[in-house]
Amino acid sequence: MTTEFVLLLAIGFVAQLIDGALGMAYGVITNSALLMIGLPPAHASAVVHTAEVFTTGASAASHIYHRNVDWRFVMRLGIPGVLGAILGAWILSNLDLAAARRWVYLYLLVMGCYILFKSFRIAPQRKDPAKWLPPVGFAGGFLDASGGGGWGPMVTTTLLGSGHAPRQTVGSVNTTEFFVTLAAATTFFVELGIAPLQHLLPIIIGGLIAAPLGGWAVKKVSARALMTAVGGVIVALSLFQLARIYRLI
Repeated sequence: MTTEFVLLLAIGFVAQLIDGALGMAYGVITNSALLMIGLPPAHASAVVHTAEVFTTGASAASHIYHRNVDWRFVMRLGIPGVLGAILGAWILSNLDLAAARRWVYLYLLVMGCYILFKSFRIAPQRKDPAKWLPPVGFAGGFLDASGGGGWGPMVTTTLLGSGHAPRQTVGSVNTTEFFVTLAAATTFFVELGIAPLQHLLPIIIGGLIAAPLGGWAVKKVSARALMTAVGGVIVALSLFQLARIYRLI
């Protein structure tokens, strides 16, 4: 195994473990890592979403087994999320690569700040799904595909911030993500062809190892602590890469 293979395997494992427990950050973390090793934004997002077809499927199965899924959320988020993902993947596949990299890191920086902000504003719980779930699903799917990550930061933190129960929110968002990421991966395949296997395989393997733990971990781990840690890491990575792009370091 090469050093890059082991590093990507570890990134896939950690990203999926966090995503399964918190309902966010797999795409943002893995996409940041792939951009750091030099992949163009569209190809990085294609790798992430192809890997997520496998990892989100395993994660969804774990959450369904542990009864963390509210199917009302899945229905209201799924269809608009799929439509948003197809549009976002198509746009990213046809953008100028140099310009796309800059905008992707700005987007990731915003997502990191959003996670940190939401970690201190978890509201009292509400039982019924909010009426505005479809537009949130569409926005989450679009940003996830066009930015290489963002379904969880957008959808999970919005639902948690508005008072939906963490366990059902995480389980439902992760289950819906399987359909959203399948739509994005299919669009990238049509536009760009198959994702590079040397980057894809270790991320899939690491994610599949961690995926079964998510349904269990969401019952045990503090959402606030993980949100703060993930937000801080994403902000730091984004600032570092933006500083390199603008030649500040």
